[in-house]
Amino acid sequence: MEYIYLIAAFNAFFFTVLIWQKKPRAFRDKILVCWLLYLGAYTGCYAFFSSILFTLHPILAAAFISLFLLHGPFMYLYASALVTEKSRLTRKELLHFVPFLIFNTYLAIASQIPSLVKGVNMMYVDNQTEPSAFLLFFLTITALSGPVYFLQTIMLLRKHNVNIFNNFSNTEEIDLYWLRKLVLIFGIVWSALLVVVIIHHGLYLFSSTFCTNGLFLLLSVFIILIGYFGLKQRTIFAQTMPPALPETAEQTVKYAGSSLKQEEAEAFAEKIRLFMQSDKPFLNPDLTLGELSDALAIPAHHLSQVINEVFGLNFFNFVNRYRVDEVKQKILNPKYDNYSVLGIALECGFNSKTAFNRIFKHMTGLTPTEYKKTHNSQRISL
Repeated sequence: MEYIYLIAAFNAFFFTVLIWQKKPRAFRDKILVCWLLYLGAYTGCYAFFSSILFTLHPILAAAFISLFLLHGPFMYLYASALVTEKSRLTRKELLHFVPFLIFNTYLAIASQIPSLVKGVNMMYVDNQTEPSAFLLFFLTITALSGPVYFLQTIMLLRKHNVNIFNNFSNTEEIDLYWLRKLVLIFGIVWSALLVVVIIHHGLYLFSSTFCTNGLFLLLSVFIILIGYFGLKQRTIFAQTMPPALPETAEQTVKYAGSSLKQEEAEAFAEKIRLFMQSDKPFLNPDLTLGELSDALAIPAHHLSQVINEVFGLNFFNFVNRYRVDEVKQKILNPKYDNYSVLGIALECGFNSKTAFNRIFKHMTGLTPTEYKKTHNSQRISL
């Protein structure tokens, strides 16, 4: 098992070097570097010293366990840096590290008071000794920090998903699907291990070693995945984008203070329709709300409002509806009989087969091939 931890630690340091060499190096990369350094050092130390740490050095063992309090904040702050493209941490965000500091302040004080040292024993279940109330409190906080931060991160990524659908016409490589799935799976497994820990403390089943080995094995897998995908992740928001909400009721509240009048909205809508039909900006696979706003000379927040309220769509579906209509026209055009369906899709603004098939099926109820066969047979029969 120690070899797995050492391999994970090596990978953490290896990815740290690669990420640090990225040019330009964004703030999110700096957070990821700190996170990987922490995970690498943590996993490596566990591989070398776990056999003696928990039995011979109770204060150090408790301090070592307290390091789990850093994993959740690093995960949340990394996700936050990805979806907002911030340049530094705020004072409020630094508060995420306060529980770790308080836990270790308590341990530093306890190490100087013999009566308190006796209550700091990470092996108290195995040794059947009585832990201090403070230790139990901090261990509970440590255990719960995982699920709490997993939920916060998932909620943050869901908001991000809404935002990109209202600002981008192509979401590949920026939807953070990999991070959402990774956090979800990690959270489920962490919560399962938390149940094991509770059983361990309540029913005296399993051993402390079994619980900690499970957590560090999970961390080892996480290190490799977060390092690999984090290295590949590109910039999402190069500029500030107006937020957008998915639900009609929420949109009504959001636009309640808007200065856009009904007459202006209808005029903008007509201008948008004409521009989409004549200039076909949707043929640009990377079209964004900001680019369309500049081309139309309509403020981005007003453009977003018109698309949401007048057309009843988010920006992603609005643009891709035009792309799908363009594909449908060209599929039935004899001029394009020698083109493959994918070739037509790429000409119409789609930039991958996967995205095209998914969007086309969602909007027409048919796969591109089914649509072509159905309508070609109808054309022949006529």
